[in-house]
Amino acid sequence: MTVPVRRRRKREPSKRARNGNRPGRHSLAKTPTGISGLDEITHGGLPRGRPTLVCGGAGCGKTLLAMEFLVRGALEYNEPGVFMSFEETPDDLVENGRSLGFDLQRLSTRRQLLLDHVRLERAELTEAGEYDLEGLFIRLGHAIDSIRAKRVVLDTIELLFSGLSDRALVRAELGRLFRWLKTKRVTAIVTGEGDAGHLTRHGLEEYVSDCVILLDQRVMEQSATRRLRIIKYRGSGHGGNEMPFLIDDHGVSVLPITSLGLTHQVSTAHVSTGVVGLDAMFGKKGYYRGNSVLASGTAGTGKSSVAAHFAEAACRRGERCLYFAFEESASQIVRNMRSIGIDLEPWMRRDLLRVHSQRPTALGLEAHLVAMHRVIEDWKPRVVIVDPVTNMIAVGSETEVKAMLARLIDFMKLRQVTTLFTSLTEGGRVAERTDLGVSSLMDVWMLLGNLETNGERNRTIQIVKARGMAHSNQVREFVMTDDGIKLVDVSRRADGSVAIGSARGAQQKTPADNRVPRRGGRRKSE
Repeated sequence: MTVPVRRRRKREPSKRARNGNRPGRHSLAKTPTGISGLDEITHGGLPRGRPTLVCGGAGCGKTLLAMEFLVRGALEYNEPGVFMSFEETPDDLVENGRSLGFDLQRLSTRRQLLLDHVRLERAELTEAGEYDLEGLFIRLGHAIDSIRAKRVVLDTIELLFSGLSDRALVRAELGRLFRWLKTKRVTAIVTGEGDAGHLTRHGLEEYVSDCVILLDQRVMEQSATRRLRIIKYRGSGHGGNEMPFLIDDHGVSVLPITSLGLTHQVSTAHVSTGVVGLDAMFGKKGYYRGNSVLASGTAGTGKSSVAAHFAEAACRRGERCLYFAFEESASQIVRNMRSIGIDLEPWMRRDLLRVHSQRPTALGLEAHLVAMHRVIEDWKPRVVIVDPVTNMIAVGSETEVKAMLARLIDFMKLRQVTTLFTSLTEGGRVAERTDLGVSSLMDVWMLLGNLETNGERNRTIQIVKARGMAHSNQVREFVMTDDGIKLVDVSRRADGSVAIGSARGAQQKTPADNRVPRRGGRRKSE
């Protein structure tokens, strides 16, 4: 007897299963700001057709960020904008824009930008009767329609409500203003002044805004630093950390601390160190292209000389080398390297080598990083040298310098730029430890020493690590000659220990030189 088998009805996949782990969702439409780094941490820009609150204390850069938002929109995305100011006149705005390289007058003439000033004197504002923003809506609406604006800036919101004491009325009018901006389908930035205990003076604007960006300026160890943080962003993910940002003659630049991921491509090609004996320690190949290399050691161990060899080797290959020097001027580096047979001046004349010399204290940490980024982007070198990176501790804490270095390394790796950093180690410290603790960030770490034995100092070099490469485990002695750095052949004593310096010279004498005739013995005839 055959028992019929009942086939189990195949269950239809749920909507969640068909679309993956989550039901289908639509991403929030965004308007790119065009501001370096800001679009990265906002995952694409500000919410399109919605208002964004940019708040902070005096001097933190609210107005300039909002102005650049309009300028970049007009120039890069063909989106006209309206800037309505309640404090500064159009002439003042035009003059301030010139400091960032923005020609607001020209944009206004081409009807890509409209500047409007609404005069509101706090002393003349009194609370009487119903408060109505209808006049503002008519004026702003006319400005938007006249140039078909897609972007709007209101700077600053506090002056609109400075004469009101009714908190409920202020919140109601704020909500009405933000709803009106949404009906016009413009992407708006509203600036607000910070107050003690609140992001804004009224403490209400942040609740009715779809996106809130907080700007801050603080002074630490006599160095002023600006920071940016996204407080909230309805309907979108975003970076939540504090991000340093810089305002200079190129505009606003935000420096995301955690934005650069480990997604860079790697190369199997090698580049020479410039020192034949050192190349041999790396299997006669040198470094991988795109590697980050650290040469650390105490003062006088030859770190800058190793860096100069690497720079010269790059130039001989016809590659551009960018040298950031934080201790010596370009002419001083050229003079000093000539003493070991390296002439860098011809490469500078051919524009294969550029030396940027500057004291670390001349700029803040973020300003240095932005300056380095821009020079690298403009000139596109294949090799970069930073000598020494430890001098940056003068303008930032160890943690800040390490974070800066991590961002710089990722920036270089994404562009396949081979970078050599030198690091000064204080005497008396453990040799295999850098003062900034950055060795873990590096692909290659070379440790240079200056050993004192037998009444003399002798330089040594060893490879502590070299990711993905076979390398020597020996501690090699090297000398500075008129033809550059030369690694000395290893000389071992009878007990297996390595002889260096004058001890090496004595060890390398021929046996005949060291032979003492035995008493009463007879020498062989020659």
